[in-house]
Amino acid sequence: MSLTSAAADPSALRDYAFEWALVDVETSGLVPRRDRVLSVAVVTLGPDGEQTGEFSTLVDPGCDPGPVHVHGLTAERLRGAPAFEQVAERIGALLEGRVLVAHNAQFDYDFLAHEFARARLRLPVARRLCTLALNRRVDPPTGDLRLGTLAAHYGVPQLKAHDALDDTRVLAGVLRASLREAAQLDLALPLVTCPPRQDARFAPQPPKAPCAFRNPGRLTAGGPLVQGMKIAVTGETRTARADLLLRGAAAGLNMMTSVSRHTSALVANDLTAGSAKARRALAEGVPVVDEAAFLRLLDDVRPGVSHEGARPETDAAPSSGSRALPAVPTPRAPGAAEADAPQAGPPVPAAPTEQAPQAAGPKPGRRPGKPRGPLTGRRVLVLGGTHPDAVAARTRVVELGGAAAINLSAGVTDVVVLDGGHTDRRLPRITALLLPTHDAAWLVAPVVTAAPSADDRRTAGHVLPRGGVVDLPLPDGRGPAHRWTVTASWAQQTACEIDVVAFVLDEDEQVSFDEDFVFYGAPENPGGTVRLLCDGPTEQTVSVDLATLPPSARKVVIAAAIDGSPAFGDVGALHIVSGPGSSAAALAQATLDAATTERTMLLAEIYRRGQSWRLRAVGQGYDHGLGALARSYGVDVAD
Repeated sequence: MSLTSAAADPSALRDYAFEWALVDVETSGLVPRRDRVLSVAVVTLGPDGEQTGEFSTLVDPGCDPGPVHVHGLTAERLRGAPAFEQVAERIGALLEGRVLVAHNAQFDYDFLAHEFARARLRLPVARRLCTLALNRRVDPPTGDLRLGTLAAHYGVPQLKAHDALDDTRVLAGVLRASLREAAQLDLALPLVTCPPRQDARFAPQPPKAPCAFRNPGRLTAGGPLVQGMKIAVTGETRTARADLLLRGAAAGLNMMTSVSRHTSALVANDLTAGSAKARRALAEGVPVVDEAAFLRLLDDVRPGVSHEGARPETDAAPSSGSRALPAVPTPRAPGAAEADAPQAGPPVPAAPTEQAPQAAGPKPGRRPGKPRGPLTGRRVLVLGGTHPDAVAARTRVVELGGAAAINLSAGVTDVVVLDGGHTDRRLPRITALLLPTHDAAWLVAPVVTAAPSADDRRTAGHVLPRGGVVDLPLPDGRGPAHRWTVTASWAQQTACEIDVVAFVLDEDEQVSFDEDFVFYGAPENPGGTVRLLCDGPTEQTVSVDLATLPPSARKVVIAAAIDGSPAFGDVGALHIVSGPGSSAAALAQATLDAATTERTMLLAEIYRRGQSWRLRAVGQGYDHGLGALARSYGVDVAD
């Protein structure tokens, strides 16, 4: 089957003509640096979509095969299969010069990268395409974006899920159909340039045991060290630095690699050396002790208060002002925006600029049903207008019960054209798709046709205004059901680089150690509880394993930063969707507008509330860059 066989205009697919290598791997676990590939399949397609090659094999990993109930590959079945290094060159030959395609492509790519690195071979992949990310752009009317669901929607037969070869053949059909849909919408493909992830600088560091104790504050003159105190070391020491850090950690201290206003003490023999830590300690008034004094204090460290033993917030049920998400998978109606939501972050050097008004919510104390309005169930794209006008229009869409779109997709039901919007390059395509278009006056009292059927349209269950809060689902009241994801996307014509980052914070709104700052150069924190996934040039995802976050982690803040001189006023709104996993139906979404001058923006925060977790859509912008934001959370350049 070719790409053009079902396309109305074959010439429209010329921008989608690549040599493709479709890949699926079955693995012994989910962590590429630790787990191994058990089977791999590669199907190659030409630019016309016709299959040109196929290869599959089982792989003997030399270890336990992991969840046999998922992939069905027992140690007995794998015994006698080749080791990966024996088939790596053949796989490499199929990948060479082609775009790697997979569903959740970073997963398959990372596993291949680690296996090729173990075999001391180069992974010959320069670009990849994720069919999950592509279908997030297309937005088909499906309940979720799992491969099997998309196969059923596109009419692709699936014989055996979690079989690498069958999954790859199914993927070929999904890719062909997705490319045809993308051509109909004139969507750019979310191609990702692949970094050398087998390079050591991309490998997550071994887990560092988090400090078990709460920070009791600063060291007082003549007072003792207390377990949980944050201690940093700078400059030359007579005792080996590693030994000092190990002794401090063994005593229950939180040995830090940087200094912030929450640092309890800095160990330094010579403050005149002028290190970054010493300068920061002096600026923040952090107590300084020399090495000898620190070693004496280590002989009598007083007991601290453990994170486990700290009294949890008594908030078993959502507060009367919160929006509550139901247990997966049965949605329940949300309530109002939370009145006592935590602050968007710690104090930062630059004051935030004016924000878009927050959409009105129900009065505190009321528990209304799902918000209703004339735009309920509709997704509205706003074109043109000044930045403030576009912000006001998107805010009004949410007030009327709708979802504000920032890109054209199959899910868009209406288009509002503001001043200047008639020059938007997407308008001819919108006209060809027969989408209803309206002027700004329509948002005063919109008249709409019948809303799309909720039974066959994949929509986030709750559209949050800026500052809106939801409770994350807890299965049987015991803990989070899934690794939770927050995906941020922005206008596909954006020219500047935007980086999505995450900070894992303690009760002081500070990172416990620098490695809890997750960004492009370090896309996973040491424990693997927070990961950054790059799904395309205008889309990135933060994945958080709530079940394995240490007790010291009180909040995960997700932010975006622009590289260079542009500001978010040049970019426009960012859209976030959040749900249990990357391909499951999203349970919440928000469209966030910063004002004109911000270069960093807090997108969302996932935070503890008693025994549960909550998600807050933040939308707080700041004029300063990512470095200043990182310093406000305790991340600084170590000397």
